[in-house]
Amino acid sequence: MGEQKIAMITGAAGVLGKATAKVLLEEGMKVVLADIDKERLDKMATELKGETYSIVFDVGDPDQVEDAMTKITKEFGTIDILVNNAGILSNNKSQSTTPEEWRRIHRINLDGAFYLSKAVIPSMKKKRWGRIINTCSLAGKNGGLTAGTAYSTSKGAMIALTFSLAVETAAYGITVNGIAPAYVRTPMIMEQLTEAQRKEVLEKIPVHRFCEPEEFAHVVRFLVDPLAGFITGEIIDQNGGLRVD
Repeated sequence: MGEQKIAMITGAAGVLGKATAKVLLEEGMKVVLADIDKERLDKMATELKGETYSIVFDVGDPDQVEDAMTKITKEFGTIDILVNNAGILSNNKSQSTTPEEWRRIHRINLDGAFYLSKAVIPSMKKKRWGRIINTCSLAGKNGGLTAGTAYSTSKGAMIALTFSLAVETAAYGITVNGIAPAYVRTPMIMEQLTEAQRKEVLEKIPVHRFCEPEEFAHVVRFLVDPLAGFITGEIIDQNGGLRVD
């Protein structure tokens, strides 16, 4: 992969973030760990092997994003790989979704990915190389089996953002792709679904199990590889056969 790459992962303190950070560090990259939860982030950073840089900020606040990116660039370097993984789940359907919840879900799940992508694209263009990977969701394609209206809509918009950025940046050696997992074994899923819901979901998934965080991270590893440079504007489904197309 040539010179050492710098990757940035948002929502890094979560299960998917940690699994992804571990994989990219194993690939010899330097990794920026970004999250809103300082305590969890600090704890996780001590458990990883490799060169990391931790930073706490709110991805949904454009001013905080700008300040964070200025600091990262000055103290650690420019970002070659961005994994837009920060996100929150809501299972509320339309009638129980308040205007405040609608805005909060979109602010974190969608706005943050846009702000950060916008921030890293200029330096990627100069290098004529870059990778942006968006954590999408099956809910963005099928409307959500258990996921709520705001969440499903925000993830659908993430898919559209992936397409738009991919077309915009393809000529500069930048790829923009999404991963659309369904029911990864994370606290966000395991704690927000009832036992009955989990059992019902497992019966619908053809492989009859949940996705493991390491499987998600493996797809990230694949997409950041130089040999994946001909893949852009793609949403890779990771749902155990729950939806095939």
